[in-house]
Amino acid sequence: MAKKANKDEEAAEGGADEAPKSGKKKLVIIGGALALVAALGGGGWFFFLQKKPADDVTAEQAAAAAKKLITFVEMKDMMIGISAGPQQDRQPIVRIKVALEIADPKTADQVKPLLPRVEDAFQVFMRELRPSDLDGSAGMYRLKEELLRRVNVTVYPAKVDAVLFKELLLQ
Repeated sequence: MAKKANKDEEAAEGGADEAPKSGKKKLVIIGGALALVAALGGGGWFFFLQKKPADDVTAEQAAAAAKKLITFVEMKDMMIGISAGPQQDRQPIVRIKVALEIADPKTADQVKPLLPRVEDAFQVFMRELRPSDLDGSAGMYRLKEELLRRVNVTVYPAKVDAVLFKELLLQ
């Protein structure tokens, strides 16, 4: 009977211990759920309701760009004979249409009288090219950068922002 009484006492003590443990578990689960809901609510507010500073910067940049007048100066179409490889019978020809992008209309007025010099710089450079120099996008990029450098050297102190290819045909 003593053994039976001890078991009853242990069961009573175990039952008393289990009740607070399950209450603590519920409290932890409820607290975790509340923290999760608060975090999701804060994240939703941050992403959906708060103004993004990037939008403000983009709007300011768009307004500044609208105020800036970009001028394009068209150059004459050029047909240039380029260097032929040792096994080629005929000389390859490049037909090129170019526009110069200039940020200021006053600068464009300074560049227009110098266009014959720019055309000469283009032709002198391009006569030394080989057809393999124009292969792929990397070749086009290198050509564009070199022509931009030569234009800016020719029209200095004016500055051209970009050389834009309207047409580039290799025959």
